[in-house]
Amino acid sequence: MNGTTRPEVVVVTGASAGVGRAVVREFAKHGASLGLLARGRDGLEGARREVEAAGGRALVLPTDVSDAKAVERAAQAVEAEFGPIDIWVNNAMVSVFSPVREMEAEEFRRVTEVTYLGFVHGTLAALRRMLPRDRGTIVQVGSALAYRGIPLQSAYCACKHAVQGFTESLRCELIHDKSDVKVTMVHLPATNTPQHSWSKSRMPRKAQPVPPIYQPEVAARAIHYAAHHYRREWNLGLITDVVLMGNAVLPGLGDWYLAKTGYESQMTGEPEDPGRPNNLYEPLPGDWGARGRFSDRAHDTSEQWWVTRNRGWLALAGLGLAGLALLAASDDGRRPSSATAASSDRGRRRAQ
Repeated sequence: MNGTTRPEVVVVTGASAGVGRAVVREFAKHGASLGLLARGRDGLEGARREVEAAGGRALVLPTDVSDAKAVERAAQAVEAEFGPIDIWVNNAMVSVFSPVREMEAEEFRRVTEVTYLGFVHGTLAALRRMLPRDRGTIVQVGSALAYRGIPLQSAYCACKHAVQGFTESLRCELIHDKSDVKVTMVHLPATNTPQHSWSKSRMPRKAQPVPPIYQPEVAARAIHYAAHHYRREWNLGLITDVVLMGNAVLPGLGDWYLAKTGYESQMTGEPEDPGRPNNLYEPLPGDWGARGRFSDRAHDTSEQWWVTRNRGWLALAGLGLAGLALLAASDDGRRPSSATAASSDRGRRRAQ
């Protein structure tokens, strides 16, 4: 919280579409003033209109997050317009769907500059402002793929692994310095965004998220919650929990399973157009919105998210129930059985 009556000031990178666009809408519903960073002006203007329709304020800042100086200028502009930044959400990404053997070095470089270094640049810009004030929250939008690489997304997976390591190092330093600045990661499952329509692809058929698929609004609600309820990491979706736990216990089995299923599960039955435009180096024109083309298969809620949010009191409730069960078992052990009680009564009568 910003500690004053002014609206919360929030920066969102990748704000023009997909999860970032849904995050903008979610914070706008709660009255935030928003700095909107992305490359595509069409989507940013659409996001601005949605914020203003919700009664908030938004500043459109066309920015390529791979450019550290541009990110710093954007942060300066947000604070000049709205005041101190309270929350910074790093979300911008690009990706390439391709076998490693067909990737080009420049493609790895470009994905890394946006999807990893973009997070670093945003985090540094936020820290320059938050550390002197000793307050603020940085949210890194992560993925189950931060822990488990899958075929055909080597560049993206590598970046999410890198963000995970970077964030853990930063978190340790903040704890060491006794800082009240917080950094958290929200690991998302497969999400229905335009990513699968605009990312560069060498796959023979069109890309799809690996089911189960969730709507971006589910992710946005989780990110908003995580920004206001600190935990070092949050996992969204049961499949994210399963992937992380499975990879921790049997990573080799995951390798074999994904070798068998990871190609087909990432493709629809429709042939890909190898010449279609992609957004790897330049944004595509138009306002793509938050959702992709898989709404008919996407979930609007996550029961797992309710459980993970409430795991503290659920654990206490479980301990309470276990205690009651032990108490009941203890009472049963002390109480004589009916047959034993009857035998004891007969013995007393004979003695009399």
